[in-house]
Amino acid sequence: MIQISRFGYYWLDTWVMANVIQLATQDFCSRFLNRTNDPCGRQYDQMTQAARSAPANIAEGNSRHSTSKETEMKLTDVARATLSELANDYLNWMLRHEQTPWSIHSAEYAAVYSTRLDRPEYQDDVLYQSSIHILKQKHRFDAWLLSDDSMTVANCILVLCNRLVMMLGKQIENQLATFREEGGFTEALTADRLAHRAEQNRQDNAPTCPLCGKTMIKRVAKKGVNSGKEFWSCSAYPQCNGTRKI
Repeated sequence: MIQISRFGYYWLDTWVMANVIQLATQDFCSRFLNRTNDPCGRQYDQMTQAARSAPANIAEGNSRHSTSKETEMKLTDVARATLSELANDYLNWMLRHEQTPWSIHSAEYAAVYSTRLDRPEYQDDVLYQSSIHILKQKHRFDAWLLSDDSMTVANCILVLCNRLVMMLGKQIENQLATFREEGGFTEALTADRLAHRAEQNRQDNAPTCPLCGKTMIKRVAKKGVNSGKEFWSCSAYPQCNGTRKI
């Protein structure tokens, strides 16, 4: 259970696919970029960094799930944006060579797009077993990724990038639905603070609200003639404005 809480993102298909794309991009850049077509090495750096950003931001975002759902959504969206940047680099590679990407109606596109990932089945050694899982999923695309033709490799990775962008879009929709249902970090802190204060006031024999009957809590007036003085306020404020003097 401890490892699941630490490595929750290891079970995400998006994180696994992002790692496949990162490994494939590193291979692509090592094999096909050289001093002639990338004399300063900037294309290599930009593509490998964009590929690295995707799994890194998915992992960091998922790790913030319990403390800040807003941050989780933002980082997931950053991963989606960097993948779009990487996809454009592969498209540019094809256009530089007077080539076009596979049509979505082509057999090659359909074959790559329909290749599904296996579900992870980790036990007690998550880091070790997830590494085996990622490599196994990458090998599912070897028919295209190991090609000596850079266009075939670029096309395959481009399809995977676009596929992952859509997967992350659905993941963000699910995160947003959870946020609407449960709120974010600020809401959770406020609810916890109010619950703690309500419990303290119950122990202090706090009175009930004269308007709605709920337990009251102590507050301090911030303005007016009673500024700085304590008073009893309904715990349901601002929905209820019931007050009592102390």
